[in-house]
Amino acid sequence: MDFNYYLEKFKKAADQLDSKEIEIETGIWLDSVVLRIQKANWANDPNKKPQTHSSIFFSIWLNDKTLKDNKILYNIHALKLRKLNGYSITSREFAAAFRDKFKKLGPHWPNVSVDYGPQTLMQGWKKIDSEHLQQDILELANKFLELEYLIDDLLGNYKLINTKRK
Repeated sequence: MDFNYYLEKFKKAADQLDSKEIEIETGIWLDSVVLRIQKANWANDPNKKPQTHSSIFFSIWLNDKTLKDNKILYNIHALKLRKLNGYSITSREFAAAFRDKFKKLGPHWPNVSVDYGPQTLMQGWKKIDSEHLQQDILELANKFLELEYLIDDLLGNYKLINTKRK
């Protein structure tokens, strides 16, 4: 796999996204080329690469296996929410609440499933054509930006008031 070639496609797609309230990052993690989207308040350490601490983020990625299958994968991860600063959340409760809200939107996502543990809120894949890869990445990212309000709304339900968690 030519990581530089695919990373350039991911970066060009990321450059077209509206990044006023979100953090957009591209890179190579775990032998995959990745685009990651999150808001600063969705993570204790939003700059951690790869994200392994308390955080919620959307990812699009490909690797050797997905390229052989002509697929690009995407998901929303919610990691260690019990420790997310400023909130009192259990991962299972948050995942169930998200999936309930996502039901109406799910049919608009290609090959999506919510049949995962609480750390993967949803995951799916899309068939790709190398000529349109950048557009496919951009379309998936924009679909996420259309529903990121769900995460903000749900987090609002779990926000601690005048309390700091360490």
